[in-house]
Amino acid sequence: MQPDMINGLFELVGAYFAWMNAYTLWKEREVKGVYWPTTAFFAAWGIWNLYYYPALGQMWSFYAGVLLVSGNAAWVVLALRFRACKQLSPV
Repeated sequence: MQPDMINGLFELVGAYFAWMNAYTLWKEREVKGVYWPTTAFFAAWGIWNLYYYPALGQMWSFYAGVLLVSGNAAWVVLALRFRACKQLSPV
């Protein structure tokens, strides 16, 4: 198995977890006990990887990275949305 395939597999597993986080947040509609900038940082790093992997010819990593960065970005958008909604709602 090539190193790109191994890295792509790690990215794919990470994508599954990122999308499960996004799904759970969408379902619960509450951000609790999580520092959202952490996921925002990893989403930004993922965006960088979408440039970096093709430059290295690592297309397995690139395609799995698309799924990972989109899951992280979806989570960040949901977190900001539900955080803002909570701040606007009456106590």
